[in-house]
Order: sequence, then C-alpha cells, then structure tokens
Amino acid sequence: MEKEGIITYEKLYEFLRNEKYKKELQKIDSDFFERVLKYLDEKKSILESQEKKDSVFASSSVAQTKRQLENTRMILKELYERREAKIIQMALFNSRTGERMQDVDFLLEEEVMVYNSLVNLFNSYRRGIVENILNGNLPDIRNINGVNNLVVEEKDENSSKLVRFLHPVPKFVGEDMQTYGPFETEDIANLPKKVSEILIRNNRAEEA
Repeated sequence: MEKEGIITYEKLYEFLRNEKYKKELQKIDSDFFERVLKYLDEKKSILESQEKKDSVFASSSVAQTKRQLENTRMILKELYERREAKIIQMALFNSRTGERMQDVDFLLEEEVMVYNSLVNLFNSYRRGIVENILNGNLPDIRNINGVNNLVVEEKDENSSKLVRFLHPVPKFVGEDMQTYGPFETEDIANLPKKVSEILIRNNRAEEA
C-alpha cells in the first residue's frame, strides 16, 4: 500500500469518515501519529505568526486557524474512539474463539499493546468466572491484574452525534436549554442527537 502522504485537515476528515462508515479497522501508516503531530505543530506556528500581525485580515485568519485546530482535535478524538471500539470487539472475538481477526494486521504499534492487554484481560476474567463455574467452583477474580472490582461505565452512543456544518449557524438555544454556537462552515461539533437531526434536516449540517 502506498504511503498516505502529508497530513492535512481534509485527509484527517477522510480518515474519520472511512473509520466510521466501514466495518473493518482501516489501514493507516505506522508513522501516523508523528505526521499528525507535525501537522499540529505547523498549524500552531501559523497561528503564532498570524497573532503577531495587527490587521483586520489577520484577526480573521487567527479565528479561522483556531477553529481548524479545535476541529482537528475533535476529529482525532473521534477517530481514536472509533478505532478503540473496533479493537475491543477484535479482542473479545479472540478471547471467545481463540482466533485472530485479519484486521489485527492494521493495528498501530500502540494499538497492538491495547489489543493484547484486552485479550489477556478478557481471558483472565473468562477463566476466573465461567471456567470456575463449569468446574463446580465459585468465581474467583481476586488476583486478575491486581483489580478486585471492574466498573464499566456505559456510553450512550445514541445521545449525541458528530456533525459538520455546511453553512454558518448563529448562536442558538437547544431543547435542553443549553446554548450552542456560533458555528462556521466546515466546523465540526458533537451535539445532542435531536439538535443534530434538526440541523441535518434543515441542510445546515451533515453527519460527520
């Protein structure tokens, strides 16, 4: 596979869309994080240069660059969480079946460590609970990774939606009485599902 080339805002957004709408874990180059950091450093340098200038045009450029940095951070967080969810499912599949999914080959070095840790954790709890029960013993998970209790906080994925604005939207108050915006074209925001659906229905935004 060819190298992905220089990281741009548009490229990051494409990564996110592919990861979001394709079931399989997507292939990204091993130096992805290094190139992302280089992109962020370049944007920060541009912002510092713009802030030193004193003009109406400079002020507008500063605001635009700040928005792009904020949107980039949101894209990166969403991209990580999309890949994280797939890694969890891959590790669970491995623990249940003992088989290795082909997607494992697309893991970054850091993600391999997450994956292996999860497989070991799932296997340990499986042995400590179900295998003990099947052998006529009470579950015993006291010495699994030094953890006595595992607390899982469920995240309601349907409570919010990531959208990209197609047109400028002024500040507004949602049904939850919270104030949102203002937003400019190409801004990305994670908004309550009802708010997002209204914006999408009115062609002000699209699902990111």
